[in-house]
Amino acid sequence: MFAVNTTTSCAQTPAPATPPDPTATSVGALGWMKGFPPPPDRLITFDDPAGGVFPRTRWSFSHVRETVPTANVWRGSSAASPLPAAPRSDIEAVTFKPLGNAGSDETLTFAQMIPRTYTDGILVLHRGRVVYERYFGALTPERPHIAMSVTKSFVGTLAAILADEGRLDPSVPVTRYLPELKDTAYGDATVRQVMDMTIGVHYSENYADPKAEIWDYARAGGMLAQGPNYAGPKSFYEFLATLKKKEGAHDAAFAYKTVNAEVLAWILRRASNRSLADLLSEKIWRRIGAEQDAYFMVDRIGTESGGGGLNTVLRDLARFGETMRDGGRAPNGLQAIPKAVVEDITRGGDPARFAKAGYALLPGWSYRNMWWVTHNPHGAYMARGIHGQSIYVDPKAEMVIVRYAAHPVAANADNDPLTLPAFQAVAEALMRP
Repeated sequence: MFAVNTTTSCAQTPAPATPPDPTATSVGALGWMKGFPPPPDRLITFDDPAGGVFPRTRWSFSHVRETVPTANVWRGSSAASPLPAAPRSDIEAVTFKPLGNAGSDETLTFAQMIPRTYTDGILVLHRGRVVYERYFGALTPERPHIAMSVTKSFVGTLAAILADEGRLDPSVPVTRYLPELKDTAYGDATVRQVMDMTIGVHYSENYADPKAEIWDYARAGGMLAQGPNYAGPKSFYEFLATLKKKEGAHDAAFAYKTVNAEVLAWILRRASNRSLADLLSEKIWRRIGAEQDAYFMVDRIGTESGGGGLNTVLRDLARFGETMRDGGRAPNGLQAIPKAVVEDITRGGDPARFAKAGYALLPGWSYRNMWWVTHNPHGAYMARGIHGQSIYVDPKAEMVIVRYAAHPVAANADNDPLTLPAFQAVAEALMRP
């Protein structure tokens, strides 16, 4: 199995001085898991710490189910919703300038961005039609890829749906649903603070620190092998109960921490009396007309990872993004997500609270219901995950871009300088007559 940094999204892994060659590190070039059986030096297994290290991740991100236990998200028995094709030959030629110091005065094309960000698959929708779709490496149209922290936006959307239905009250204390957390940092927090990640909890996702809590979280959830002498928490629930210390006041600032999504996923299970996989199937996956089942990574007692364990095919990620873009109306014409839920997300959160987190490349952004909101002139918003996973919705341009990737550096700060201006440039190109 690959290492913990496959499932969280605030990594501090430093960028290599020279980025690895995308072609030389591809699955095809290195031959991971080829042969029957594969040669020992080409194997990727759960108990091999190197299994989660680039370039092995270029295979493992598209083969999660082969290495860890999972829970299925049923697509339902109806026909898949349509994604008509209307390919445009000019997409790859769209030009942009990288953000910050990534390229100085360099001008790149959309086509150049794709290999430089280690893209596994990318799809562009305009007015509900597929204008661009490409796959690379181990990913194919029918194969699910790990969504990383894009998962959180599904969890946040489910919470907003239950709130719209009156089955979840964001204003009440977390302990209304989870009395088990009364003696933790969440004991005096509200559900809304969890949904918007304004929680003051002592928890670090600094990958450079071997004592960071991210490693404890990963071992508890089965994302890393626990080892024969392991005596720590053995499930997500057990780990969350260990988060006793606060770090700052709740609601004072945005603080991105994966454990908040796991707490919210637990709240959803309690409020609905359903597993997360069944709830996602009922409220979103069947309703948007997904063409493939999705699945979650699970811990040893079958608890789904709400922080980063969802796996989907790229085209179904696009269907979800298009549903959001069209005010909750799915490509099959069904009002799959209440319009009020989409409007609440797109309004965003408090940019002043968000600014305190110090994201230099995201000025003026905010966070609401586990979505990242740009507040730019197009009203764009995103679901984001480490190593380059994204749903980018641009309502003004009537565009959705979905992308799966296996970037060698986890932190989005290594993707954003290229992907964000590239997405905006495509939006502007699609708006031109």
